[in-house]
Amino acid sequence: MIIHIIGAGPKSNSLQMIRQSGSKSTIIGVDNGAAYLMEEDIHPDAVFGDFDSLSKADLAEIKRKVPNVFIFPPEKDYTDLELALEWAISKQPEIIFIHCVTGKRLDHEYGSISLLVKYRKYSIPIYIIDDHNEMYVIGEGTHQIKKQDQFKYISFFSLGTDIENLTLKGFKYPLTNHHLELGSSLCVSNELDDSVGSISFSSGIALVIRSKD
Repeated sequence: MIIHIIGAGPKSNSLQMIRQSGSKSTIIGVDNGAAYLMEEDIHPDAVFGDFDSLSKADLAEIKRKVPNVFIFPPEKDYTDLELALEWAISKQPEIIFIHCVTGKRLDHEYGSISLLVKYRKYSIPIYIIDDHNEMYVIGEGTHQIKKQDQFKYISFFSLGTDIENLTLKGFKYPLTNHHLELGSSLCVSNELDDSVGSISFSSGIALVIRSKD
């Protein structure tokens, strides 16, 4: 099962992925993300939020058409996206895609990226996607990366601590057992030379960002 979560940030063309996923997908709207889905005539399976930005008529329509509606007060200890992720992970999906959480408020964007770190403990691949980027987090070990025409550039950033023994194979700019310091920009805008490359490291957490212009 694939789960798509649609946030309340700027609307993204990545929503078209949902139509391509077909009936195997579970769809979650987060606050105004629920309205985005209704505009696209896509009916979510669940919605989360305080919905204070929606009209009473729009909220009433959502309640009529959506089987699982979770309404929370604005003052709470967790973001609506985190609550939606908790619910999504409880369904034990194969993969989770998060849309419409980048490109406007940096605090919300960074908070969304931080959730990738928190929930990597469940070993469910979670991706943040927008019109120009795909982001995910990986831990120690070896990971394969396939070349994509859609996202030419691949960047790696250390999160929380330095990355030890970073090795990149099949890339335009390879590395062998490199110590990547927290805050280093060394691994920005790399590219794959081979159809499949690999990244490996012995300790640390890496944010992977695949991008296009």
